[in-house]
Amino acid sequence: MDEQAVLGPKSNADSDFRQRALAYFERLKISPDAWQVFKYKYSELTTVQQQLIRETLISWLQAQMLNPQPEKTFIRNKAAQVFALLFVTEYLTKWPKCVPANPHGYRFRVVHSKSGGMCFEVVGAYVSWIDLPLIANDRFISVLLGHMSIEVLREEACDCLFEVVNKGMDPVDKMKLVESLCQVLQSAGSFSIDQEEDVDFLAGFSKLVNGKGQSLIDSWSKLIKNGDIKNAQEALQAIETKVALMLQLLIHEEDDISPNIIGFCYYYLHIWKQLTVLSDQQKANVEAIMLAVMKKLTYDEEYNFENEGEDEAMFVEYRKQLKLLLDRLAQVSPELLVASVHSVFSSTLQDWQTTWCMEVEVAIRLLLYMLAEALLVSHGVPFAGDVSKASALQDMRILVTSRVSSYQHTSVTLEFFKNVVRYEKFFTVEPQHIPRVLMAFLDHRSLRHSSAKVRSRMTYLFSRFVKSLNKQMNPLTEDILNRIQDLLELSPPENGHQSLLGSDDQLFIYETAGVLTVNSEYLAERKQALVRNLLTPLMEKFKILHSCQPSVVPYKRIILRSGVRTFLHRMVICLGEEVFPFIPTASERMLKDCEAEDLREFILLINQITAKFKRQVSPFLQQMFMPLLHAIFEVLLRPAEENDYYSKSGCTKCRVLVTVTQGAVEYPDPIAQKTCFIILSKLVELWRGKDGPVGFADFVYKHIVPSCFLAPLKQTFDLADAQTVLALSECAVTLKTIHLKWGPECVQYLQQEYLPSLQVAPEIIQEFYQALQQPDAKVFKNYLKVFFQRAKPY
Repeated sequence: MDEQAVLGPKSNADSDFRQRALAYFERLKISPDAWQVFKYKYSELTTVQQQLIRETLISWLQAQMLNPQPEKTFIRNKAAQVFALLFVTEYLTKWPKCVPANPHGYRFRVVHSKSGGMCFEVVGAYVSWIDLPLIANDRFISVLLGHMSIEVLREEACDCLFEVVNKGMDPVDKMKLVESLCQVLQSAGSFSIDQEEDVDFLAGFSKLVNGKGQSLIDSWSKLIKNGDIKNAQEALQAIETKVALMLQLLIHEEDDISPNIIGFCYYYLHIWKQLTVLSDQQKANVEAIMLAVMKKLTYDEEYNFENEGEDEAMFVEYRKQLKLLLDRLAQVSPELLVASVHSVFSSTLQDWQTTWCMEVEVAIRLLLYMLAEALLVSHGVPFAGDVSKASALQDMRILVTSRVSSYQHTSVTLEFFKNVVRYEKFFTVEPQHIPRVLMAFLDHRSLRHSSAKVRSRMTYLFSRFVKSLNKQMNPLTEDILNRIQDLLELSPPENGHQSLLGSDDQLFIYETAGVLTVNSEYLAERKQALVRNLLTPLMEKFKILHSCQPSVVPYKRIILRSGVRTFLHRMVICLGEEVFPFIPTASERMLKDCEAEDLREFILLINQITAKFKRQVSPFLQQMFMPLLHAIFEVLLRPAEENDYYSKSGCTKCRVLVTVTQGAVEYPDPIAQKTCFIILSKLVELWRGKDGPVGFADFVYKHIVPSCFLAPLKQTFDLADAQTVLALSECAVTLKTIHLKWGPECVQYLQQEYLPSLQVAPEIIQEFYQALQQPDAKVFKNYLKVFFQRAKPY
């Protein structure tokens, strides 16, 4: 071997060495002895030569195992490729002892556990691709089972076995494979999980048991479908023998183990759903699963209710999986489920003062959340007024009379009120319990609870409870309103007084007060008095804020005006014409010293008012036109650096202009459209010169010119209506102003770009241009009406 030639390709070699190396490799390609240096055309070698390569590789591998210093990474990578190629070519056909038993084998497994584990991971990843006889054989399975007793490799071996079990195969073969694995594992003591302390291994083992169970159930289903009753019965018996181990894993105290077995439980119950009669042992298994689910639903002591993190989120997801089991249990044996839950609930509530809070919480949750939902399909809506259907009537009575709502733990408190609200129909059957629950809502147990999180949640639940039982609330309406009066008071943070409820939570209380008042049986005068009593403190504070508006910090003034606009938006919808007399005064105040964002939002309010009050709106628009126009120009002409924090970048100006163009096109009210076109024509007249903002010309061509054509083309733009004709007249003025200010540039844009894009014929474009050039504006106005009459289909 020419070592100097081999070194030739190195980057620091001179040209002579490089040439020598290239020539050497060319000779190797055609030499019959080249295999002695490189693996080349392995299939053409003799048996002796192939055996020499095998022995050389094994010797190298053994040397590596004994060498404390590992070989360089790139050499190990290449060696791995050679071993992989040789394994694919030789294993089981020419070289069945590719991995020989040698005295160094056990040392390899222990010292190089990472490599061994990776081997199992690779095999597991490719199991679905490997031919069945290569893995489902005594030799391969024995190797895997043997590694189950080696502590450093058993997790990976367990995962690999799981993949083998999940491999698709004939149902009878799958059943035999699973049973043989179980027998070997059981003889090795792997089923004695009570003595196992390695949680990570048990997590993998539970996943393996889950895979075995589901594989047997899948085999049973296929055999039943194929009519093979004999083998199906054997599969069913095999499933039954795994139930005890399944239950041990399901109730394990470590939550990393139990979730892995839920699939087996779920499909095991699915079997019994399809059978009409259950044996005593099967009923006992179902009851055992039921009790295990109830136990595992309980929160851990470490659960952080105030600051829920990743662990808490994982447990919530686990609870959702358990609920699926409970739903399946209800389908298999609803009577047994009801009896079991009732037993747990009644025994817990009888002595709730001395019972651990987590057990109380799960008892309430089981009864009125999970149980009722699980039985919904088979038993109908609980407490629907038919006492025969009110299967949980007695338990609900125990709940509301037990005073468990006083339990000093947020989880119990929340669960109590959530379920009271969820099953409010119980109170239509026994309304005498309503005052008791209302008092719980109104005192320290709910809306005045020490926890802000609980109070916030209770405002929503209280609102739902009152709205769902509004008819039963009539005798208590005034008392409730008096008790929630203090919760309606506004307490700004700067006053130094911390309110019990946040602003969003108070909205639910206001809504509840409104529902109580409107649905009460009082006369209209009494209802007005109640509303006045509730809103007078609010209006007094509003007047104070309104009177000192100029001195209010700018961003707070913006928030205040936004609130007023939102209020008017809703009142326009709710009160209709009754609110209209108050709008002009409010509008004048909102246009005073307004900012760009205020103006944009105000235009949207004007559009809503115009669309809502078409008949009455004309005097209002005439009154507001000049103040609105003045406010628009005041904002648009204001230097950017003087604008508030909303408009320093100039973006708000653009939004205001876009809003005006949208109003000209989108709103089907001709008076509003007329106003928008007047604004646009004034803007063009003022901003064409050097004082205009940068980019305004682009805005004219991209927004204003199109609006002058799109608006009249709308189906809602009725050219037979007098008000619409006036809007079209202002549209013509806008186009004339653009032509006057931009001249040939405007003509070129219309003739060569915009009108052709609307598919206007060349002769019509020329006709349009001639009318636009006429000095008499009236001529163009008349032509524009004819132009759009011809363009619109009728």
